[in-house]
Amino acid sequence: MWEVAVTDTERTPVDFWFDPRCPWAWMTSRWILEVERLRPIDVRWHVMSLAVLNEGRDLPEQYVEFMKTAWGPVRVCIAAEKKYGAEVLGKLYTELGTRFHNEQRKDVGQVIEDALEAAGLDRALASAADTDEYDEALRASHADGMDRVGYEVGTPVISVEGASFFGPVVSPIPRGEAAAELWDGVRLVAGTDGFFELKRSRTRDPIFD
Repeated sequence: MWEVAVTDTERTPVDFWFDPRCPWAWMTSRWILEVERLRPIDVRWHVMSLAVLNEGRDLPEQYVEFMKTAWGPVRVCIAAEKKYGAEVLGKLYTELGTRFHNEQRKDVGQVIEDALEAAGLDRALASAADTDEYDEALRASHADGMDRVGYEVGTPVISVEGASFFGPVVSPIPRGEAAAELWDGVRLVAGTDGFFELKRSRTRDPIFD
């Protein structure tokens, strides 16, 4: 039997909306990168915002304080996308997320500057964190993702071949064939006509590795 090589034209684009401050989105993003190694998909990164999503909502005080720090990183991501193109978002997200989640750093301003430098981007873009100059573009990117799934969910949002969904929410990060098998299952349920929800209570925190 002849084996046919998978070509670039046979790869499936997968759109992924993230907020770099969300630990659960970070877990899912590392999983989808594992999937990208094992299945013929190409991940395309987009920015959504927990701060935008939670505007006007009655939130616990601790979460209100967290939301105040959530504006800066997404604004900087949008600024970077505007200057360099969407292809830089994956690298910048990795640099931000590694510092916020794996390293558990709380110095948001310094994390942004360090991440920009590590991603090979202009450190001056860090100034976007403190201005609303990019908020219109941020809200548009956010709405593009959320309009596909509704506003009762959060980050991440994934869209593939017309099927869009929130999640999966998983800890620890599946690796190897386990990651690929989860992707196959997610594709199956997400592509089922009339399927809306599969959920259970979380019993563990994000496990970063």
